[in-house]
Amino acid sequence: MSADSARISRKSDFTRTLSKGVRVSARDLTVHVAPVAPAWPDGSGLRPDVALHGGPWLGLIISKKVGNAVIRHRTARRLRRAFAESAPSVLPPETFVVLRAHPGIVDRSSSELAETLLGAFAHRKVAAACARADRGTVVP
Repeated sequence: MSADSARISRKSDFTRTLSKGVRVSARDLTVHVAPVAPAWPDGSGLRPDVALHGGPWLGLIISKKVGNAVIRHRTARRLRRAFAESAPSVLPPETFVVLRAHPGIVDRSSSELAETLLGAFAHRKVAAACARADRGTVVP
C-alpha cells in the first residue's frame, strides 16, 4: 500500500465516511469506518464513478488541540504507520477509514496506537458493516 494512493483526498469521501460509516470510540481516538461493496453499482453510491483498488484508504483529522504543527505531523506519521501495519490484515480492501485524533494521543506509544486500531477494527460494529458490504447491502 503506497502512501499517496491509500489516502482519502476528496472532501466528499471524508464527509461520506463520517456521516454514513460506523463510529468506534477508542482511547484518544475516534475511528470511522465505511466499507464499500465490491460489486458495482452498490446501494450506497460510494464513488460509483471511479474503479476502486489499492485500499483500504485512510483520512486523518488532527486538530490544533492535539498540539503545534510539529506534534500534529508526527502524530499523523505515527497513525499512518500504525494503519499500514494493521488495516490490510483486518479490513477488506474496499474500505474508507477516517481517524480523528484527540489531545491525549501524543502520549501513546506506536505499539499502543497499533493495538488501539486493531481493537477498533475488530469491534462488532465494524465487523457487521464489513459483512453488509460483502453482501452488497451497504446502507446509503
